[in-house]
Amino acid sequence: MGFPMAGHLSRNQGIEVYVFNRTKAVSSKWIKQHTGNQITSFDSLSIKFDGVITCLKDDAAISSFLLKSEVVNSIKTNGFILDHSTTSLDLVDLISNNQEILSKKISFYDAPVSGGEAGAINGALSVMLGGPNKKLSKIKPVMNAYAKSITHIGSSGHGQLTKMVNQLCIASLIQGLSEGALLGIKSDLNMSKVLEAISGGAAQSWQMDNRFKTMVKGEFDFGFAVDLMIKDLNIALEHSRKLNLDLDTSKSILHKYKKLSNLGEGQLDTSSLIKLLK
Repeated sequence: MGFPMAGHLSRNQGIEVYVFNRTKAVSSKWIKQHTGNQITSFDSLSIKFDGVITCLKDDAAISSFLLKSEVVNSIKTNGFILDHSTTSLDLVDLISNNQEILSKKISFYDAPVSGGEAGAINGALSVMLGGPNKKLSKIKPVMNAYAKSITHIGSSGHGQLTKMVNQLCIASLIQGLSEGALLGIKSDLNMSKVLEAISGGAAQSWQMDNRFKTMVKGEFDFGFAVDLMIKDLNIALEHSRKLNLDLDTSKSILHKYKKLSNLGEGQLDTSSLIKLLK
C-alpha cells in the first residue's frame, strides 16, 4: 500500500519525499521509479521532517518503528505523525501518550484507509481520520495526493474504530457474495448476466463491482490478504467484547478466514472465502 501512496505523494511539487522501508530493496526499487530520497537508517539522521507517514502491517511493526528507533527524534517540534495502518486502540493510546511525542508537541493521527491495493495505485483511497483538529489544514493536502475522500471522524482512536466498522461490514458482504455466487454457479446460471442483473439493484456494493467476476472465475490475487483480515477482525471483535457485544456473524466469518489461513491460503485476497463453500 505504502509504495504507490508514496509514489503519488512524490508528484506533489510542494513536498519533498523521503522513503524508508525495513527491507532496503523495497525502498531502493521505489527510488528507481519515483522522485524522492531514500533513508536507510534514522540513527544520527541530520534531517528534521515536518511529519512522518506510516503504513505498516500491525501493532508490533508500528510500535517498533515509531517508539523503538530514532524516528521521533527526526520529526520537528510541532510536527505530525500520520499512521495509515490498521491497529488496535491500545496502540493509538500508547503513541498518543508517549512522553517524547508529547514533549515535542507532535500531533498523532490514526488514519486507516479503505480501497485496497487498487485504491492505493489509483490514488483513490478513503481515509478514516482520528486525531486533533489543529493540523488538519496541513495534513489534508498531503493525503489528497492518494485519497479520494478524507473524513475526520473525531478524536484519537476514532479512525481505528471506524475501520473496525468497515472491516466487519466487508467481511459480511464477502460471505454473502460467496453464498450468492455459489448458488448461481451450481444452478448453471450465466454469471455475467447475473451480475448485470443484480448490480444495479439493492445488492450492489464495491465488493460486488470489483470482486464478483473474479470470485466466479476463482481468481484471488487482488491485494488485501486473508491474514490481514484475520488481524483486523480480531481487533474489532476484541473491542466488541469490551462493549458486551456478541457479534456471531463476524465471529463465524473470522473462523472461516482462520480455516483458509490454516490451509495455506493466508496470502490470497479476502474474496477467497468462497473457496470454503466449493
